[in-house]
Amino acid sequence: MSAKTMCVSQEGPANALALNRDNNQVVIAGRNVFKVFNIEEDEFVESCNLRVGKNLNLNFSCNDVAWNTLEDHTLATAATNGAVVLWNLGRPSRSKQQHVFMDHKRTVNKVSFHPAEPHWLISGSQDGTMKCFDIRMREATRTFMSNTESIRDVQFSPQMLNAFAAVSENGNVQLWDVRRTDKCTHQYTAHSGPVFACDWHPESNWLATASRDKTIKVWELTTGKPVLEYTISTIASVGRIKWRPQRKFHIASCALVVDSSINVWDIRRPYIPFASFKEHKDVATGLAWRGDPQVFLSVSRDCTLVHHVFKDASRPADQANPQGISLNSAGDVAFACRISNSNVPVSAKIQGYLRKTHLTSEQFCQATSSMHLYSVKAIRETRWMVESARRYLLSGRSLAEMCDHNAGVARDLGRHQVSLVWSIIKTLYWSSRGGPGDPNPPPAAGPLRDDNPVSGELAAATSGVTANCETEQRTTRSGGGVLNVSTTTNGDVQGSGAANGDAGVDSFAAEEENENEDTMEIFQNGAHLRLPSFSKTPMTQGDFFFGDGEMDPLDMDSGFGVGSSVGVGGGLIRGLGSTNGSQAGPVGVAGPADEWVLPSEAFPLRHEILDRSPPPETFPNHMEPSEQGTEQPAPLLSVAGLLACSIGLGPSMWECGRVVADALRHHAALGDVQMAASALLVLGEKRRSLDIDEATQELWMLGYIDFLGHHQLYNVASQVIQLSWLPSVNQLSQQSTTYYTCCGNCEKVLHRTGWLCDRCHSSEASLCGVCHQVVKGLYVWCQGCAHGGHIHHIQQWLATNKHCPSGCGHLCEYN
Repeated sequence: MSAKTMCVSQEGPANALALNRDNNQVVIAGRNVFKVFNIEEDEFVESCNLRVGKNLNLNFSCNDVAWNTLEDHTLATAATNGAVVLWNLGRPSRSKQQHVFMDHKRTVNKVSFHPAEPHWLISGSQDGTMKCFDIRMREATRTFMSNTESIRDVQFSPQMLNAFAAVSENGNVQLWDVRRTDKCTHQYTAHSGPVFACDWHPESNWLATASRDKTIKVWELTTGKPVLEYTISTIASVGRIKWRPQRKFHIASCALVVDSSINVWDIRRPYIPFASFKEHKDVATGLAWRGDPQVFLSVSRDCTLVHHVFKDASRPADQANPQGISLNSAGDVAFACRISNSNVPVSAKIQGYLRKTHLTSEQFCQATSSMHLYSVKAIRETRWMVESARRYLLSGRSLAEMCDHNAGVARDLGRHQVSLVWSIIKTLYWSSRGGPGDPNPPPAAGPLRDDNPVSGELAAATSGVTANCETEQRTTRSGGGVLNVSTTTNGDVQGSGAANGDAGVDSFAAEEENENEDTMEIFQNGAHLRLPSFSKTPMTQGDFFFGDGEMDPLDMDSGFGVGSSVGVGGGLIRGLGSTNGSQAGPVGVAGPADEWVLPSEAFPLRHEILDRSPPPETFPNHMEPSEQGTEQPAPLLSVAGLLACSIGLGPSMWECGRVVADALRHHAALGDVQMAASALLVLGEKRRSLDIDEATQELWMLGYIDFLGHHQLYNVASQVIQLSWLPSVNQLSQQSTTYYTCCGNCEKVLHRTGWLCDRCHSSEASLCGVCHQVVKGLYVWCQGCAHGGHIHHIQQWLATNKHCPSGCGHLCEYN
């Protein structure tokens, strides 16, 4: 036997090859090539060209070829025109064609001889049938209906002489007894895509299957039910597989596309090939072992026939990097590093010496690296996200209640940053009274009145004033004049002023006895202000009032907005603006719980500089610091003149939506799409102020729905879809789902109607088991015996009976 790698080129690509019983001859067959070669020590010698003659028809175009296991002169080919052709190499004539079987209606994909009965030949075709031929009788003796679209491979079992396996394009594997043609003994789904090849193990009762799903699977068939033993993952669809002789765990494979190498796998280490052969420049189309585990042959689309020797194979495991690092989504880190022999324990070395030695070519690459796994002990991200999805409130409550609940859920799960975001959203978009979340807002403010033309821009409405508040007296003294301010039950303010300083002192002394205890005196720029104290006033909702109320110009002008503890009182300024107390007008004030105090300043307030104002030297309060101690109190100065300004007092409009939008974008960038999507749902119509484009919102919503579906939280996903305001998301629940039924006779999918098959043109499989009429509406069937009928008929039948109404004897149960 030749012990070196050699190659021969042909005029066309071959689709298959086969060896004779003595493994010294090989036949290759394709659409344009059909030759027999003798395998010499150093080369291939062509012994016969079977593609000769005047009538070269499609019988010479071959998809597969098989050599009889006992008779060296008999060949069989599977033709593309649906013919199975027998060839006799012993015929003295130039044409070796012996007989043509035209039993198949479509292309034949595979032919195979029985390993013990040389006159049995089986074929598999694209018409979904398998036919067993007796070459002595020159006819098809048995036909097996697979009820599938196409049979890609069929092989006799070397262990069970009456059994054969067939694989089809729907991913199923069928096990047949050659003596029974009515039904297969076992059928199971082996792959998620078409199965292209199968091969029985020569020593064990294993069946290997190869598929378009890029996997090779090994099935244990000793017991009654097939059991998956091993799975090998490859980089491309697998087209051919062959077990390596005398090596129980080795199998060779070639890809259907992309990969031109032929790999030999150890099924116990399925992640990297045991050996690889890269002599071909295009994908291999067939391979066969020469009875020796060290030598095999292969053909390829590159029009070559190659004789491979195992010693020339490359070992991918030897070239693997022994160092690496990887991270998973949970934060765990796996680290592999190289280890030297000096680090191997002595006990391991002794055990290695005591083991049975193997040939160097049969040993897999020894491990030269060790792996370490570092696991994160913190709460898993998926765990808290799943728990949050189950417990979050997205609708049915007020904004404040939902935010408080969701903040508590996040806090319980240790997500304090998420909890803080929920609390901030509540603070910005809800208030205890009159806020966005209040179902009963206060009545609208009354019309504005402006009696002072100078301070008209500071006038405020009197909304929110308690109707039952008691009359409160306020007295303000400044320099040489006194301004009395009193608040009545209707909210109007009346003021009166004295003409000189003495009268003001007497008036102030008279009013001091009637003043409440909660008062305080303020001296500012020589002005003495006696105002209510806030030391005993209860605090409102927060130190600052955010949200929609902040944007209300009425609340800002009055300074007594709901929930506010800091403000500028336009009403008080109006009262102070009355020159010498001679002018009185309505002033907006608030109840006792919402009053405020004018803060005392550590330095003199500078006057407002206007274009129409006189020079600073003309103001009475403008003096040198050395002169302030000896100067007499100036007469009452017009406060309105000092506080007059061209624009209304109050902070500029603050766009809080931008802050919330930035926070949601930040969480989405960190992978927490749950926070972004849930916040949008809770905010409702207020999400319009966030200035987030619709594409981004759709991306967040779809990402959250995918997450919920991945963790089987279908109820929460349905709620999110129902609450969504985006048409592309809301319509997800309106998409139709179609289930196709199959014909009970030929198992073809029923596309047009649910009771008439387009292939067999029969409606027998759609008959009701009770009334024996065709079911054209709702159809219910038993999963055990597959018999059924009208849903109401089956309900009535099973109410009093346990057996199937069709008479099959099965004990049916209706749920």
